[in-house]
Amino acid sequence: MHKQKLQNTIISTKRLFLKRFSIEDALPFYTMNLDKEVMQFTGDTPFESTEEAKAFIENYDHYKKYEYGRWSVFLKDSEEYIGFCGLKFSEEKNEVDIGFRFMKKHWNKGYATESALGCFEYAKEHGIKKVVARAHQDNTASVNVIQKLGMTFSHFFEEHKEKWIQYEIHFD
Repeated sequence: MHKQKLQNTIISTKRLFLKRFSIEDALPFYTMNLDKEVMQFTGDTPFESTEEAKAFIENYDHYKKYEYGRWSVFLKDSEEYIGFCGLKFSEEKNEVDIGFRFMKKHWNKGYATESALGCFEYAKEHGIKKVVARAHQDNTASVNVIQKLGMTFSHFFEEHKEKWIQYEIHFD
C-alpha cells in the first residue's frame, strides 16, 4: 500500500481506510456527485466542476474545528476512492451525525456499514456520546444501513417539503 495514504489514515477497517479529504480526491468526488442516483436522496446539488470540488475540499474546516469530519473512503487492496463516510458536527442542532455516500458500483457490498462502524469506534475513542443519522424516508438502502448499525428510530421531520427519518445511537 502507498506509504503516504497509510500515514494519513484516520480509520482502518478490514477492507477500507478512511482519510481526510485531499485535493487528489476532487475528481472522483466530483464524478460520484454527477450520478443522479447517488445524489437522489442527499438534498445536495452536484458540483459544477472539478474546480468546485477542489474548492469545497480546500475550504472544508471540520477537521480544524472539531478534529473529525467526513472522510474519503478507499479500498485497501486497490487504494481506489469509493466515496466518503464520517462524522459531522452541527452547531445549529448541537449534535454529531454520521453520513456516507458511495459510488454506485460500490453499493451493496457492506462498505457503508463497515466504514460507519469504524466511525463509531472513532466517536467512542474521542468522547462523543451520541451520534444521529438522517435519511430521506424513501431511501430504503440508507435506512437499512442505519438500522444495521444498531441505531434506533428517533423521529420523522420535514425539510424542504421532503419527509426524513432520524435515528440515533448512544455510547457510554
